[in-house]
Amino acid sequence: MTKYIPTIWLEVHMRIKSKTKMFCSCKNAVELASEPNMNVCPVCMWFPGMLPALNKEVVRLWLIWGMAMNCEVNKISRFDRKTYFYPDNPNAYQITQLYEPIVWIGSVKTIVDWEIREFWIHHMHLENDAWKLTHAWNTTLCDYNRAWSPLMEIVTDPVFHTKEEVMEFLKELQKIMRAAWVSDADMEKGQMRADVNISIAPEWAKEWGTRTETKNVNSFSAIWRVIDHEVKRQKKIIEKGWVIDQETRWWNDDTGTSVTQRSKEDAMDYRYFPEPDLLPVELDNEFIEEARKQIPELPIEKRIRYLNDFKLSDDDARLLTTQRDLSEYFDELVKLTNDAKKSCSYITTVLLALMKEDEEIKHLSDLKFDIKELAKVIELVNKDELSSTNSKQVIEELFNNWWETDIIVDENNLRQKNDLWALESIVDEVIANNVKQVEDYKAWNQNIFGYFVGQCMKASKWQWNPKIFNEILRKKLG
Repeated sequence: MTKYIPTIWLEVHMRIKSKTKMFCSCKNAVELASEPNMNVCPVCMWFPGMLPALNKEVVRLWLIWGMAMNCEVNKISRFDRKTYFYPDNPNAYQITQLYEPIVWIGSVKTIVDWEIREFWIHHMHLENDAWKLTHAWNTTLCDYNRAWSPLMEIVTDPVFHTKEEVMEFLKELQKIMRAAWVSDADMEKGQMRADVNISIAPEWAKEWGTRTETKNVNSFSAIWRVIDHEVKRQKKIIEKGWVIDQETRWWNDDTGTSVTQRSKEDAMDYRYFPEPDLLPVELDNEFIEEARKQIPELPIEKRIRYLNDFKLSDDDARLLTTQRDLSEYFDELVKLTNDAKKSCSYITTVLLALMKEDEEIKHLSDLKFDIKELAKVIELVNKDELSSTNSKQVIEELFNNWWETDIIVDENNLRQKNDLWALESIVDEVIANNVKQVEDYKAWNQNIFGYFVGQCMKASKWQWNPKIFNEILRKKLG
């Protein structure tokens, strides 16, 4: 049976989170507006005679993003017109960059199957978004809120051969965007979507097969299914002796199938030519260096640091690097506690769980208590003054009522007592009152050791340290 190897490359669209749109001063459609056509003006509605004016902040954010991916910077770049008619594009062209983009040729490093891999970017360019069409009641409604909002398009080389490689690349891309504060890259809000190009060929073939492009896939799970579906579809066509058409396809996530949308255009079909209403963009060294200073520690660098320096699990390292504010909160907590594993545990298992259930506090910046109070909780646990069970109660109080750790611990009688003489007195009393159990333990039944610890805790009204009870009991019981 012939084995077919898929070759995959991506065109990823990201919405830049500048305050205003790309070519006018209207509010940018970073998130969906509450009402249609509320952030519009004659410029972004393409009124006759209106001219675009390039947003400097968009260029700055784009430059930061490009340099974060080790891209080459073009000090002189130009915009082009991409001519095509489509109902969401009323002026029949899009302002984009084909020949001389601001940045090109870069790479993204990520971890695939425990191996650091590097995937290459062919080029990246800026372009404006189109409007939104809503089809209802046999009518098409037009919303210009997102028209002329800035989009980044990242075009990869054909470097992927498995869906696992694609997913790790896209997730790392999303992390970098968020770390650089260039885009929130939230697929549910339309801030990130991908066109998936796929061809298959026998493993012995020297050339790729005919490619298809599945447009505007807007979730990781859908991209996973698109790859599975398209590889199987093309394989069936080839095995029947038919020819695969080069085409653009549309994915229906409800049915898990795709349909032909149109034949695939080449660059010549779009009649690209230099944008006459925009001058070339010239970047000076000062502007470039100022943008370079804004590049943060990349998520993959943090992830490797967490794995190597802190010995965190891969899952924890991956989770902590999903958001820049999350990794920065973790780093600050480690500086205060000098305990990376407990800092990670309390953030990922306790704090994030509380935030998930809360309707108001959704970001770490919304927390009402100082990070030093959480560090104090970890300090008390490490000093055996607070049990791990009670520590969760303290964090819940911090989260809900914004008190101080010491006040919560003392007012709720949660502080464990470590007076060695007093602890030994309790142990002696428990042993004296449980002669039969002591004889059984020494004779044959050491499984009842937990019974003695429980009796000691009960006698101490659950305020004393069970760890020390353990140590004293083992010495006295032999």
